[in-house]
Amino acid sequence: MPDPNNPDKWLEIANQFYIKTNFPNCIRAVEGKHIRCINQKNERTMFFNYKKYFSIVLMAVVDADYCFTTIDVGAYGRESDSTVFKDYPFGKKLYSEELNLPAPTCLPNTADSPQPFVIVADDAFGLHKNVLRPYPGRGLTDKRRIFNYRLSRARRIVECNPLEGIQNYGNAGARHQGIDVRDYFTEYFLNAGSVTFQPRII
Repeated sequence: MPDPNNPDKWLEIANQFYIKTNFPNCIRAVEGKHIRCINQKNERTMFFNYKKYFSIVLMAVVDADYCFTTIDVGAYGRESDSTVFKDYPFGKKLYSEELNLPAPTCLPNTADSPQPFVIVADDAFGLHKNVLRPYPGRGLTDKRRIFNYRLSRARRIVECNPLEGIQNYGNAGARHQGIDVRDYFTEYFLNAGSVTFQPRII
């Protein structure tokens, strides 16, 4: 299923995510999975991952209706999810700003700081102004735990499909703009975007 070239279509997609997950400005969820494969004699080191087995990477992008919009299978197992995503056609378009996304908009119940439209991902992906991942580590503040919970709820879209049974591996660094966007969403979920049940969940 091709991604829309029209900002209005992206707004519809973001609205679907918001209705289903309470996560504003979200347009897709992404997941990468390492799938075991048979040793390729000529390219042993390329398929050998840090978990000490041979694998290929399956990269999938999912919409709010649990449907795959794009998938790619076959990247070398030694590559991280973040690296594979940057080389993946959808990722290339996202990072080069060729997806024709709408201009940043204010989150619901706010009027101060327009935020970009984002893809939700796990901690194996690099943080970017359009890719949000959870805060890492333990001993997080309540506001960071709330953000991680809300991000996790939005990411369930990609977890509740055939990728669920495949284990995920990888890690990546963060980019400055992504940190700012994630921090803004964190404050938003604590204030204007708060939902009544979230304090009980964390």
